Amino acid sequence: MTHWLNLGQMLKVNAKKFPKTIALKDSTRNFTYSELNKRVNRLANSLLGLGLKKGDKVAVLLENCIEIVEVYLATAKTGIIMVPVNFRLIGKEIEYIVNNSDASAFIVHEEFTPTIDSVKPDLKNIGSDRYVVVGGKVDGYCEYEDFIKDSPDIEIVATVDPEDTWVILYTSGTTGVPKGVVRSHESYVAFYLINAVDFGFNERDICLNVMPLFHVNTTFFTFTFLYIGASVYVHPARSFRADEILEIIEKEKVTFISLIPTHYHLILSVGDEAKKHDTSSIRKLLCSSAPATKKMKTDITEFFPGVELFEGYGSTEAGIVTVLKPEDQMRKLGSIGFESVGTDFVKILDEDGNEVEVGVVGELYSRGPMLFDEYYKLPEKTKAAFKGKWFSAGDMARRDDDGFYYLVDRKDNMIITGGEHVYPSELEEVIGCHPDVVGVAVIGLPDEKWGEKVAAVVVATCEMEEKAIIEYCRDKVAGYKRPKQVMFISIEEMPRTGSGKIIHRKLREMYAEQKEGQT
Repeated sequence: MTHWLNLGQMLKVNAKKFPKTIALKDSTRNFTYSELNKRVNRLANSLLGLGLKKGDKVAVLLENCIEIVEVYLATAKTGIIMVPVNFRLIGKEIEYIVNNSDASAFIVHEEFTPTIDSVKPDLKNIGSDRYVVVGGKVDGYCEYEDFIKDSPDIEIVATVDPEDTWVILYTSGTTGVPKGVVRSHESYVAFYLINAVDFGFNERDICLNVMPLFHVNTTFFTFTFLYIGASVYVHPARSFRADEILEIIEKEKVTFISLIPTHYHLILSVGDEAKKHDTSSIRKLLCSSAPATKKMKTDITEFFPGVELFEGYGSTEAGIVTVLKPEDQMRKLGSIGFESVGTDFVKILDEDGNEVEVGVVGELYSRGPMLFDEYYKLPEKTKAAFKGKWFSAGDMARRDDDGFYYLVDRKDNMIITGGEHVYPSELEEVIGCHPDVVGVAVIGLPDEKWGEKVAAVVVATCEMEEKAIIEYCRDKVAGYKRPKQVMFISIEEMPRTGSGKIIHRKLREMYAEQKEGQT
C-alpha cells in the first residue's frame, strides 16, 4: 500500500521545502513552516509528556485560532486522536461528547472555562492535570504557552499508519443526538489531493479561513493549503463582519475562501463602501452547505470579477461527493454537480435498493477514498447507514441526462401532506428568489386534516406579511406544495449547524412548542 504522508508528517516535509513561507497567520501573529513545525513538535512532545499515547483522545474546545491548527498537526504526528467540540454547545452537550469519545485530556479556550468547570466533576476520564487553556491563565488549567515552552522541538518518532484514526467529528445533530464520525488519516489525505486537482490550488495560494475549525468542511479545505505548502489566514468563526473580511482580502491578497450563502449575502449587502476594497486577488470561491440562487451567483461573480465559483456537496461521513464547476453554474442551476475526481461512485437508489432511472427521485449513496470508517461505538447505526460499501447521509436526489445530480431534500425533512410528498428544498428555492427574502426554511407542522401542513420560516429584509409569500408561490408550485403558514424570524434566530446548514428539526420543535403554548 502506498504510504501517503498525513498532515503532521507533511508539515515536516514542508518545513524543509518552504521554510520561510508563512504557513499560518492571524491578526497579530504569523509563523513560517519552519517555525510552525517547531511549535507543533513541542506541543506533540508535551502531549506525550502527559502520558498520552497513540489511540488516546484529546478533546478540543477552541474558537478558530492558530492553536487549534497546531493541535490537529500534533495529534497527526503522534497518533493521538483529535476530538473537536462545537463551541456553540452548552455544558451537558459538551459533557456528552467528551465522555462518549473517551477523551482523556482537554484543551479549552479561556472564555469557555466557566462552562467546562460546571461539568468538570462529570468528565470521568480526564485527570486534573490534563486541562490546558488557550488565551490566558485560569486556575485548574495549564496555560498553553507554558505547556509547550519547555518541551523539545525534536521530531516525534511514532508509527502512524494511513488507516489509523485521526479525528472523531461529532455530527451537528440536525436529526438528533450527535454521532461520532471516525475518520482516518488517509481519508483526509485523499481529499487534499483530490481537492488540489478539482479546484486547481497550488503553493502560491492564500486561504482565508472563517468557517469553524471543528467542522469537516474547514478541516478539508483549510488543511489542503497546509498540505501543499500554501498559506492560511485564520479568522474567528463567530466574528464575521463583511467590511473586516474585505479588508483582510485586500491586505493579505487572499486567493480563496469557503463561505456559506449567509456570508455571501452579508458581503454583497455592504454596498458602495465595498468598492473601496481591492479584491482582485481572489481566484476561487466555494459556496457550500446550502444552494445559492441564480441572483446570488450573478451578484458574486459581479462583485469578484473573474472569480471562479464552485459549489460542493458532501457530508461529515462521506467527505466531498460532488462538485459543481464554474462553467456549469448557470447552465445547471440547482445542481450539486457531478462526482469529484477519484469518487466516480454515486448511486441513486429506491427503497428496495434498486437504481432509479434518470429524473426519478431516490436516496443518494456514495463510496470513495474519503469515506469515514464508522460511527464511534454505534455499530447498528453504522450498519444502517450502508448498503454494502455504499453510504447514505439520508439525502434524496435525482440525476439528469448529462449526469449532473440535484438534491431534492433530506429524507427526514420530507413532508407528507394529504398523502402527497413535498420536498422542502423545492419550495425553498422558489421562496428564496423573492427579492426581499434572504433566508428560508420549509417545514412540516402537524395538521388535523392533512396530517402535515407546509409552513415556511422566512428571513426578510423588510416588513412583510404572510400573504405576500403565499401569493408569490401561487403560480410557481402546485397547490399542495404552497405554504399554508408563514413565520418571520431574524437571521440570528435561524438555527444552524456549525457549517451553516439550517436545522429543520429545531424549527419544527420550536413552532410545535409555540402552538402547544397557545392552546
